[in-house]
Amino acid sequence: MRAVAVVACGALAVHVRQIALRRGWAVDVFPIPALLHNRPERIADAVVRQAQALRGRYDRIAVAYADCGTYGALDSALAKTGLERLRGEHCYDVFARDEVAAAMAEEPGTYFLTDFLARTFEHTVVRELGLDRHPELRDDYFGAYRRVVWLAQRRTPAGERAARRAAERIGLPLEVCEVGDAGLERELEGLLQAPVTARSGSHART
Repeated sequence: MRAVAVVACGALAVHVRQIALRRGWAVDVFPIPALLHNRPERIADAVVRQAQALRGRYDRIAVAYADCGTYGALDSALAKTGLERLRGEHCYDVFARDEVAAAMAEEPGTYFLTDFLARTFEHTVVRELGLDRHPELRDDYFGAYRRVVWLAQRRTPAGERAARRAAERIGLPLEVCEVGDAGLERELEGLLQAPVTARSGSHART
């Protein structure tokens, strides 16, 4: 494989590196801060800026992002650059598309955790949303949710404790669904192996 740069969502970057190492892919990963999930209007510009900075240094640039709340803005930006991203509306879709669809069909009020989000919940969610200072805002943000589902990439006692703390922090019951990282691996492999010429008219694989 030629030299490849992957501009990755900060919530996916560790998993992308692990998969690349396991598969022996010559990939350099450039994370975009995960906290931009709380400012999704800034994601597209951040991704494009990073990709442009890498032009000329790599034979290929790929984008390990779902839409991540940009409501198409990321796709529009990528369409202008000829770059392609992972399929999915959110990071958790990339790990477990079928499981997410089934969970939402069963209970639309489902809040999903990944390993990253469970581990960083206090910082990336509670503090960033101001819930540590204004707990009365809990219902504004989470009043429509009825449960938390942890999509466990690697189920460990520490990970489960973190997921349980996150669920308790917002007053919801926790369910665990072990999904691993095979979904991300498949999506990433397809992204990296897609013909370069096919990318010029497509921003998100179908």
